[in-house]
Amino acid sequence: MGQDYVQAEIIGKSDKVKEICRLIGIIAKTKSTVLVQGESGTGKEVVANAIYKHSLRNGRPFIKVNCAALSETLLESELFGHVKGSYTGALSDRKGRFELANKGTILLDEIGNMPLAGQAKLLRVLQEDEIVPVGSSKTIKVDVRVITTTNVMLKDAAQKGTFREDLYYRLSVITIFLPSLRERREDISSLVEHFIQVNSGEMETKVKGVSNEAMELLVKYDWPGNIRELKNVIENAMIIESQEIIYPETLPAHIRENYHREICTSENIQPDKKILSKDLNLRNQLLMYERVLILNALDRANWVKSRTAKLLGIDRRNLGYFMKKHHILMPTDRENHTDA
Repeated sequence: MGQDYVQAEIIGKSDKVKEICRLIGIIAKTKSTVLVQGESGTGKEVVANAIYKHSLRNGRPFIKVNCAALSETLLESELFGHVKGSYTGALSDRKGRFELANKGTILLDEIGNMPLAGQAKLLRVLQEDEIVPVGSSKTIKVDVRVITTTNVMLKDAAQKGTFREDLYYRLSVITIFLPSLRERREDISSLVEHFIQVNSGEMETKVKGVSNEAMELLVKYDWPGNIRELKNVIENAMIIESQEIIYPETLPAHIRENYHREICTSENIQPDKKILSKDLNLRNQLLMYERVLILNALDRANWVKSRTAKLLGIDRRNLGYFMKKHHILMPTDRENHTDA
């Protein structure tokens, strides 16, 4: 299995993504435990799925467990099972997730949220390859490949005592660090194209692409929610946009505001430099030019609205409409400024 084969699941062409695909291609065929670390929304489960799909255990059970959703009292029963009568409500024997994953793979999602008591029991399973159901004295041998994901730096957590150090070393036989989206901005256009293609098959929409200006906003934004946030933004824009192209005004306000704030705080705005682009769409260019003219007038008038409206030759009340249309906010250091 080569890197290009794995690339189908991992969207992007950056060096970081290529390295991740190379690692998946190498480790998928092994039985080694894998730890996937990265911020929320970076695609940790996608990587885990790719490892399983290209492993020798593909086709065998792939059991996923969200550790963050399990309380300490339920964790042991969920992972290792229980026997009838072992606690109130245990009306019959029940297999745990590890037994269900026997001969296959188990994904322990957000392992950093597992309570310390649960960590100790998990360590025993990894060391002995056997489980003991709650309320039973009988051990059950299991053959399970373990993949874990976390948005917590487990090494730091181990040093702080919130995560068992011995379990950390047992889980991190192979570690894959996923970069944030702001660290791989060159992949944003590929991801946008992918989400548009996927959504087009699932919803009624005319959208087929993104304008250069809108893409510029998407690339400049820092994406604290990473790929998950980008996916939601594109889906939202495709619902709102009635044209075939997503334009800047279709994107959420917080993405536009960051861009406009950069323009508003810059000095000597040059309209000719701001409107030049490879996008020759007339509607888009007129909107960009209109916005820059308003920003220039605001700058010249020291952000006094009445003076700005006079420079533009429009009624002061209409200025508010244009500022709202282009999502132009008054700079925070001028919030208490009153019009002359």
